[in-house]
Parts: sequence; C-alpha cells; structure tokens
Amino acid sequence: MKATLLCLFGLFSGITFSQLGGTTAFPFLNLPYNARSAGLGNDFITGSGGDINMGVLNPSLLNSEMHHKVSVNQSLLAGGVNFGMFNYGFGLAEGTMAGYIKYVSYGQFERTAVNGVSEGTFSPFEMIAGAGYGKALNPRISVGANANIIYSQLESYSSIGASIDLAGTFENKDKGVLVTALVKNFGYQFNAYTAATNRANLPVEFQIAAGYKLAHAPFRITVLAHHLNKWDITYNDPNLKPTIDPLTGDSIPVDRPGFGEKLAQHFTYQVEALFTKNLHFRAAFDYHLRKQLALEKRPGVSGVSLGVGLNFTKFSLDYGFTIYSRAGFNNILTLSSDLTQWRK
Repeated sequence: MKATLLCLFGLFSGITFSQLGGTTAFPFLNLPYNARSAGLGNDFITGSGGDINMGVLNPSLLNSEMHHKVSVNQSLLAGGVNFGMFNYGFGLAEGTMAGYIKYVSYGQFERTAVNGVSEGTFSPFEMIAGAGYGKALNPRISVGANANIIYSQLESYSSIGASIDLAGTFENKDKGVLVTALVKNFGYQFNAYTAATNRANLPVEFQIAAGYKLAHAPFRITVLAHHLNKWDITYNDPNLKPTIDPLTGDSIPVDRPGFGEKLAQHFTYQVEALFTKNLHFRAAFDYHLRKQLALEKRPGVSGVSLGVGLNFTKFSLDYGFTIYSRAGFNNILTLSSDLTQWRK
C-alpha cells in the first residue's frame, strides 16, 4: 500500500509540477472567494446543484440550474485588506457558462525614500478575470474548464499571467454519491515583476474529492484529497539541527515527518448539515492548514472552518469563517440570487 501511494504521487508530480510556500507566482489564485467554500475548508468542489459559486470553483459542476444566477462575495479582513468575487451564470443550447471577476485589495501603503521621507501612497491590487464552461456528457458524467487572465500590480511592479482549470465529475443522485477530480492553476507567467526576476511557476494543484449524502440523515460528508501532485507538503524547519544527549553524548537527529504524517496532511474533512431547505450548517477540518499555521504552544482550533447558509425565496445569504491560528482568521459573506425570480 505504501509503495502504491508513493508511486501515485510520483506520477502526478511528473504530470503537474507544484510547489508550496512562496515559491510560485500569483498565490492569490488559491484564496477562498466564496463563503460556502470558506466554511468547508477553503476547497469545496463537490457542491452540485444551483450554486454558481460551485461552478466557478469546479467547472464540471456548471449546469442548467445556474442559468441567470448571480453572486457577490466579499471578505471581511482587518487593516483595509479585502478580497472578493462577482460571478454570473448563463445556459447555452449545450452546456452552461459562467463569467467571473476576482480581486484582492491590500489597502493603502506609504511610499518612502531611503532616508524615510514620504513620497506619497500606493495601493497594491490583484485580479483574475475568467470564464468557465461545463457540459454533461450523460446523466452521470460531466466535464468542464475555466480560463483565467491574471494581473498583479504591487507598487510600480506588475505581472500578467494566464491559467486554466480542468475538471470531471461523476454523480449518482439516486445513491447520493459524487466523485470529482480537478486540476487548477495550470498556466504561465508571461512577464515577471522586474526584468531581473525569473518567471515563476503557478501554484498548480491536483485534487480529488468524494461526497456522500446520507440516505436517512440530513448530512452530506466529503473527503477532499489535495496537493496530489506533490507528495511531501510538510514543513521542515531548515534551522533545526541535531542535538546531543547530555547523559550519553549521543547525537539525537531532527525529528522529521514520517509516511503517516505526510499522508495525513493531504486530506480535508467536510460536512454539511442540511436541516431544512432554508437552513444549512457547515464545518470542516484541514489538517495541513493546522500544521502550517497553528501556534506551536497554543494551537487552539487552527484548521477548523465553520459556516451557515440561509436560503430565501429570491436570494440566499452565506457566511464562512476560517480559523488560521490564534493570530488570524477570515470572515466572508456571499449574497446570491436567481435573476429570474425577480421577474413578474
């Protein structure tokens, strides 16, 4: 089993190369741009139905129920930093399309000279403009793709790139089972921020998720496997050195993550409680997020996400809350509506 899993991750690494931790361009591609996803661990790709935000996350979920659906998403962060997304879905003779704009604003910064003299202010800004298309091949299998143009402006430095997302989904509604696979952020940085800067790879990621709606209980459970194109996503502190046992004088090597730890960090566990048609509760646990961001001595509930969804006749309101660590968290709101409901 261990050898099989290692071979599997090795295969994906050969197909799509991905790196973590500040080594890729445009990391804002991976922000949770809608509240439902934020409340379910940031990467929720098994949400079938009429939620247009799910179609943007996973284009193979785009379907006719998303025709004329519109959604506005806004994060609530401190310090003038915020990000959000606007999207719209529309049906075609064959398949469904979605258009969307995502943005990140970092607030206002003061520009100073070397001697500390103020030279005014600047406001860093980044955005993604994209379109997606999804089509059902038969009642159970659907495919989809997104195409994105990426722009980043940081003070006087700018960069442009492009990326695509490819996805496929199998759903058996009678059994309450949905399995999906997604390759996201596969693309290219056309120009770096400066002439002396080398172009960087985009944060390519391969994900597989399986969801199951319990037949006699109002719960939908999903297990998401992420970063499948890179086996070891653990963090190894380069500053750690072997120590010496004061009693024996033997060298004690640095404790490095083993097979079980490396495997565990690839999974996120998600659950939706569908108590009524109008009220949904959500919760998730991302072990990788916890290990990366939790404070060493006070980890708390790092890696936990919570959310709630309220559905009304003409619109729905969703709230997502992600706990990164005791030092930081994220709130995001989503307002969605079916424009056809407002017509007389």
